[in-house]
Amino acid sequence: MSKNRAWETYEEKDLKKLEKLCKEYREFLDNGKTERECVDVIVNKVEAEGYRELDAVIKKGEKLKAGDKVYAVWMNKTVVTFQLGKNPLAEGMNILGAHIDSPRLDVKQVPLYEDGDHSFAYFDTHYYGGVKKYQWVTLPLAIHGVVVKKDGTTIELNLGEEEDDPVFFVSDLLIHLSAEQLEKKAAKVIEGEALDLIIGSKPLTIKNDEESKEKDPIKAGVLSILKENYDFEEEDLLSAELEIVPAGKAREAGFDRSMILGYGQDDRVCAFTSLRAALDVKNLDRTLCCILVDKEEIGSVGATGMQSAFFENTVAEVMNLTGEYSELNVRRCLAKSCMLSSDVSAAYDPSYASAFEKKNAAWLGGGMCFNKFTGARGKSGSNDANAEYIAHLRKVLDDKKVVWQTAELGKVDVGGGGTIAYVLALYGMNVIDSGVAVLNMHAPWECTSKADVYEAYRGYKAFAENANF
Repeated sequence: MSKNRAWETYEEKDLKKLEKLCKEYREFLDNGKTERECVDVIVNKVEAEGYRELDAVIKKGEKLKAGDKVYAVWMNKTVVTFQLGKNPLAEGMNILGAHIDSPRLDVKQVPLYEDGDHSFAYFDTHYYGGVKKYQWVTLPLAIHGVVVKKDGTTIELNLGEEEDDPVFFVSDLLIHLSAEQLEKKAAKVIEGEALDLIIGSKPLTIKNDEESKEKDPIKAGVLSILKENYDFEEEDLLSAELEIVPAGKAREAGFDRSMILGYGQDDRVCAFTSLRAALDVKNLDRTLCCILVDKEEIGSVGATGMQSAFFENTVAEVMNLTGEYSELNVRRCLAKSCMLSSDVSAAYDPSYASAFEKKNAAWLGGGMCFNKFTGARGKSGSNDANAEYIAHLRKVLDDKKVVWQTAELGKVDVGGGGTIAYVLALYGMNVIDSGVAVLNMHAPWECTSKADVYEAYRGYKAFAENANF
C-alpha cells in the first residue's frame, strides 16, 4: 500500500490554515518547556474559551449539563478538560490523551558546587527520561522551574530564553585530547554523572585579605547573584524543581519551511493538537475529555502520572455534578469510552534505514500516524488495539478526508517504547496510539512536518465529533 503525502492534498486555503495552526504550535513549544509552564499555557487557553475550573463549580454547588465546559489541574503538572455532550456520561466519552513531560536534565536537590581550583561553579544534574547523553553537551541550555521556600513563597526561574539572558552549558573534551574518550561506546562517551551544568566562573568580589577570603569564591559569587536577583538561599534548592532544557525558540526548518525544529515535541505536538481540537469542537453528542499528563517518560508513575487516581477521581466528580454518580456508573463510563492515546511515532530516517521496516514505518509528511501496538520484543508492555476499533477509526478519518498512516516503532527486536495507552486500556476501553511522526525523537531538538501537525489536529477533531462506536 503506497504512502500518502499530505502536502499533495492541499489547496491554498488549506495551507493558510496549516500555517496559522503551526505558528500557534511553535508559540506553545516556546512558552511551555516544562510541565508547569505547559499547564499555565493550557489553562489560559481553555479559560479564554469559556472553560471553568471544576473546583469552583463544586464550591458554588452548581450542576453541570450538556454544553458545559470544565477543567481541573493537579499539582500544576497535569490538566484535564471536559466538554459535556448530550448523551449520558455512563454511555462513555471520547478521550484525547497525551503527555506534556519531555526528556531533559533535572537539577539535583543538593546541586551547587565548585571545582577545578576555583575554575567553575556547577549545578549537579540527573537526566530525566530516555536520552542519548552525548547529545546534551556543548549546547546553549536554559534553566526553567520553581524554587519553593519554607514559608511557601514560590520563585519562578526562566533563564536563557531572552537575547540578553545568560545561557548555561555542559562541557565536552576537546577533540585534540579525545583519543581515549572516542574509544568508548556511545552510551559511555558521556557519563550521567558528567552532565553537570557550568553556571559561573567569576569569584565573589571580596577584600584582598586572608580573613575575608571565601573557601569557594565562584560558588559564593553565584549564591550572591541568586540572593540579590531571586531572593533565595542555597538551602532553598532542597525544595526546588529546576529543569535544564535547550535554550531558544522552535524554528521553521528547510528552505521550504515545511518542518518544525524544536525541543519537547515528544509529546507536546500531540498535547497541542489534542487541546486545539478539543477547543474547536462544539455541540457534541458524546462528552469529550482531553487529559494531558506528566511522567510518561519515566513510566507514567507518581501523583501526576497517568497511573495516578487523579483522572478517575475527576471523572467521578464530574458525574456527581451531572447527577449520574455511582461507583458502577463511573466504571461504565470508563469502560465504554474510546480513546486516542496521542503520542509520537518514530519517523523513517533514510540515514539510518537499517533500524526501520520500511513498509511499516511512519513517514514525515505522511499524515496522522496510528500505532496498533507499541512495546518491545514480543509486544511486551503494549496496548494492542482491537481490529473493530481500528476499522471504526478508518471510516471516521476517511469520511473527513484526513490523511493518515500506520506504523511500528522500528524493526522487530531492534528496540521499543511505550505510551499511556496501556493505563487507560486497564479500564476496558478501546484505546489506540495515534499522533505525529518525529525525527530525532528524544534529542534536544526534534523535527516534525507541518503537514503531520495539521493532519493530527484534523484527525483528533474528527474523532471528537463522532459518537457512533
